[in-house]
Amino acid sequence: MAMTARDLLARGRLEARYAATMARAVGPQAVRGNPLRYLGVATAAWQHGVAGAGTAAAAAMNPHGVAIVDDRGSLTSAELHRRSTALAAALYATGVDAGSSIGILCRNHREFFEVFFAASKLGARTLLLNTDFSAPQLTEVCGREGVDVLVHDGEFADRTTLLDPSVRRLVAHREAGDPDDAAATDTLIRHADPRVLPRPRRAQRVVLLTSGTTGTPKGAPRDIDATLAAPGGVLSRIPLRPGRTVVVAAPLFHAWGLSMAMLSFGLGSTVVVSRRFDAAATLAAMAERRADTLITLPVLLGRLVAAVEASDRPPRLQHLRVIALSGSALRPELAERATRAFGPVVHNLYGSTEVAAVAIATPQDLAAAPGTVGRPPFGTVVRILDDRDRPVRHGAVGRIFVRSSMQFGGYTGGGSKRVVDGFMSTGDLGHLDRDGRLHVEGRDDDMIVSGGENVFPLEVENLLATHPSVREAAVVGVPDEEFGARLAAFVVVDGPITADAVRDLVRQNLARYKVPRDVIFVDELPRNPAGKVVKRLLDT
Repeated sequence: MAMTARDLLARGRLEARYAATMARAVGPQAVRGNPLRYLGVATAAWQHGVAGAGTAAAAAMNPHGVAIVDDRGSLTSAELHRRSTALAAALYATGVDAGSSIGILCRNHREFFEVFFAASKLGARTLLLNTDFSAPQLTEVCGREGVDVLVHDGEFADRTTLLDPSVRRLVAHREAGDPDDAAATDTLIRHADPRVLPRPRRAQRVVLLTSGTTGTPKGAPRDIDATLAAPGGVLSRIPLRPGRTVVVAAPLFHAWGLSMAMLSFGLGSTVVVSRRFDAAATLAAMAERRADTLITLPVLLGRLVAAVEASDRPPRLQHLRVIALSGSALRPELAERATRAFGPVVHNLYGSTEVAAVAIATPQDLAAAPGTVGRPPFGTVVRILDDRDRPVRHGAVGRIFVRSSMQFGGYTGGGSKRVVDGFMSTGDLGHLDRDGRLHVEGRDDDMIVSGGENVFPLEVENLLATHPSVREAAVVGVPDEEFGARLAAFVVVDGPITADAVRDLVRQNLARYKVPRDVIFVDELPRNPAGKVVKRLLDT
């Protein structure tokens, strides 16, 4: 649908406010210096497109600044720009262009960024693939999304054997000592002529995959256009600053890890990544690099907190100002432990692949209302609706709907989220408190109706996590002849506790119908790489 003059004016005003928000966040020091640098940035945006200009802008502003630190060392902004441009040119010379689809199956390392920015400079459709996919899953998703070129780490070669022969395969990360390979991105970069790369005829479209907690992941495409909504919204609630060091300990194939890495590049910060997460190594890197910001997931934060709590000599992290989380629910108990371990620096973003950021909790929010996911970022509006799509009374639980300029346009295979008056469903239930903070009760399809009573599993799970012998818990509904459904609790323990003690804890703090009849002790809960518990894999 074409935008009217009124729509364009409203969009212009909103973008101006996003720009003002970003200007306040980065401060005056970020806009000083030789004005010719800004001409270089503008030229880069014209030549490589908005997304592809990210490396060129960083190279123009600070060519010798370190853009990436990974397991192999560091890469400057100029090097990242040169290598990604060369890779784009090499791919273009073999027929890859804006009409092509590039899949990326890589861990966190420099090659991931080189491939992503190369795809940006081509204007190619870019599919971010889960590194936990099996060969059949990879084949299914690549076929459904029409992948022409798959760039993968060498360790995943055995998972590509079922792909259609027409899919071209390139190796990104190789282990030390591996032989030179004509089908490796590094080889293409060394022999490329970047002068042959034309201006992309359209903007890059990134296809993010849903978490797949209830089935096969769906593709959610997003155009990378000139809007400032994403960075402006985040910066309105999370105080990132330019020219700092940011440790990204979240998968780059996930929207959270990638978007925050891109924002960090845009702020001229150094992004530190590692192929595999290790709590001790991450803490050491944060201390050594004097990290200002940590981007991670709640499940990984739990491991970092446990490492600090168990250490006789915890690392000195006096430069740490921000820990930013997303990907799964942050338990109040973990937020409190993290604050004791790292100080009042925890920020938690609640959102989804389809609707982007919904709310962000600051340290002040988490202290005042444990369990909240905070307030909407600038430009986002939240409504709580009942089953008839009517607003609920203040404080009542209902379905969470969101309106922002960052909503997706529908799944690649067809279908979308429910939309009411421009507001898109998150698929979650929640309520707003008297201060406008959002509280999420759980998935609307997770709600358990037991004997006519509604039970939200998250409330029971958070309570169980407060017990010193319980590391974490997941609560599901199982069929019951008498009550329709009954509660079953899957519990991971760190100390002695009995099933009766689990039931007594719930009985003493919550309503009788919320007491789990079944208590199953397990070694760990099944999770996807974003840290979300995959409840359909829990079996009584």
